[in-house]
Amino acid sequence: LEYDKVFNMSKKEVHPCTRSCEKDQPSMICKYTFKLEWYYTMSKACYDCPLRLEDCERADCVVADGYRRPIVVVNRQMPGPSLEVCKGDRMIIDMENHMMEESTAIHWHGHHQRGTPYMDGVPYVTQCPIPPKSTFRYHYVADTAGTHFWHSHTGCQRADGAFGALIVRVPPSDDVHNKLYDRDLSEHIIQILDWDHKLGVNKFLAHHHANGDNKPMTLLVNGRGHFHQFEDVDGIPRNISYSPSAKFSVQKGLRYRFRLINAGFLNCPIEVSIDNHTLLVISSDGSDLKPVKAESLVSYAGERFDFVLNANQNVRNYWIRFRGLMDCDERFTSAHQVAVLHYDRAPEFEEPSGEVNYEAARRKGLQVNSLNVGSGSNESLVIPELNSTAADDESLREKPDMTFYLSYDFYKIDNPHYHRFPLLRTQSFVNVNMNNTKMQLLTPQLNHISLKLPPFPLLSQHSDLGTKYHFCNETTVRNCSSQYCECTHVIEVPLGAVLELILIDKGTAYDANHPFHLHGHAFRVVAMERLGSTTTVEEVQNLDKAGLIHRKLHKAPVKDTVTVPDGGFTIVRVHASNPGYWLFHCHIEFHVELGMAVVFKVGDHNNFPPPPRNFPKCNSYMPADEDLDQNDGDNEIGSPVTRWWPLVSSGSSRMITLPLIPLLTLLAAVR
Repeated sequence: LEYDKVFNMSKKEVHPCTRSCEKDQPSMICKYTFKLEWYYTMSKACYDCPLRLEDCERADCVVADGYRRPIVVVNRQMPGPSLEVCKGDRMIIDMENHMMEESTAIHWHGHHQRGTPYMDGVPYVTQCPIPPKSTFRYHYVADTAGTHFWHSHTGCQRADGAFGALIVRVPPSDDVHNKLYDRDLSEHIIQILDWDHKLGVNKFLAHHHANGDNKPMTLLVNGRGHFHQFEDVDGIPRNISYSPSAKFSVQKGLRYRFRLINAGFLNCPIEVSIDNHTLLVISSDGSDLKPVKAESLVSYAGERFDFVLNANQNVRNYWIRFRGLMDCDERFTSAHQVAVLHYDRAPEFEEPSGEVNYEAARRKGLQVNSLNVGSGSNESLVIPELNSTAADDESLREKPDMTFYLSYDFYKIDNPHYHRFPLLRTQSFVNVNMNNTKMQLLTPQLNHISLKLPPFPLLSQHSDLGTKYHFCNETTVRNCSSQYCECTHVIEVPLGAVLELILIDKGTAYDANHPFHLHGHAFRVVAMERLGSTTTVEEVQNLDKAGLIHRKLHKAPVKDTVTVPDGGFTIVRVHASNPGYWLFHCHIEFHVELGMAVVFKVGDHNNFPPPPRNFPKCNSYMPADEDLDQNDGDNEIGSPVTRWWPLVSSGSSRMITLPLIPLLTLLAAVR
């Protein structure tokens, strides 16, 4: 079935593909139009919001936390349109780039794109960036069930609002947890984001080129935040109100499936809890788990969790609390947020009881996915301590085919993009450090390498690699522990191999956190431990040789995004069964922008499906000197003239031929 109307997905529209999924029902062709553009929070579309709450619900009104700032959004919504389909539906999304100057691309986070790797949405890995004023059509079959999301994979656009839910449901008979809940509703999708009052690129530039920080100010829940106070025009204190919070309605006696999506972009894990209620965690990253009842759970950037809430409390309103950790904790900004769990028949606009502050969001009791702990921790369950409901697969066999160690830290090196030594000695890392420690920049790297992609997509234009562009890894580079190394970091894996990745956070520079996301595949999380405040590759290797690292090779949970304890390690297993080039990266935006990523090449080029017909191409235009048209200056307005222009960066000069424009012609043009 095809729905032939192309939906722009305004706030009030419900797409026909958003439906109950039934066994043996025909699949649908689901078409959407995405229009990406610059926009503004609290715009004129909001009228008198929040003094008149109904104005906050107007089309094109993006409230955020009540502060006005530029944003980058799809269809003037934040979050953007939710795509909710049934497994097997065909997705067709026309991505129209209406930005004034920025390119874009959309990644379908959690969807593996089997057979359609060109739709993965990663510039210079699977496609060319989508230029302004142009359209790219994404098309693929929704064959990866679960809670996922889409987001821009370009610059800081996700941080500024370019993201939304992607939910792929299955019939109840295919859902192992369908007896645990009564309702699975669109309005119970929770999308969380760390937030600031400046553009992401402004924050990035201030942090990397000056003394700006990288700490989020607050959090948003479904694009809203209880943060800013507003006074009515008469200034009477009794008319003060806050920017409105997100609200989730339930009916007493029913059980509801909630879907939590963390679209965060900075180092801000978020702890989630609900006053007077427990969370029955049943799924993560689209893969089902043996249910676990917890008081709270922690979500890292890129992760998704499904939980069941039993609406069995007294009829009133309750706070859903969100507490930022790491760079959002009490050492820095104490970023926190609330939403409202509203029971039917409770007062519609009455605030829940209880204070709203950072400490009030702290929870005791069992917590799932705790920050920077290993297995066996008191009142904490880390990912390998959860159990998958899926049958064991090839990746859980005793010995993998390949093992790679990926270690990382923040390194004190002269990154030439931010410390231009020796061109400007005062900008070197050492001199900046001596003069102002706030302006030093440590570089996060995997195996001491920053990823630099070529000016064309590896997947669709691998024939352009030639002799100019070469892959690298830790065996092909030298002296990278003492100097900056940047190259096309690729790990080649035979198709069908079982790959073990041992991720090691050395923890030397900071008490930090890095969630890692793999494109194109899910993985089994078989081990996770924290060894101390710091660790080394050698320490982990010695523990492994001594048989002191336990791998969970039965019922290990299936995920595509996972954290690594600071000063510890996480071990994942991947069955490399999906041919293509697939990015693996830290999902903290500032870190991936600095190259904290690696590309896995799965299979050989002859294993890859061919690019779609008329697939866009891109590359640098760099003709050789002998190929330049020497007659460019011979035209009717003048003859060539030679000029010398100094090249400051090289200290040399170069002769350039320019046309000499007659004076009268120039004056006429000016006039």
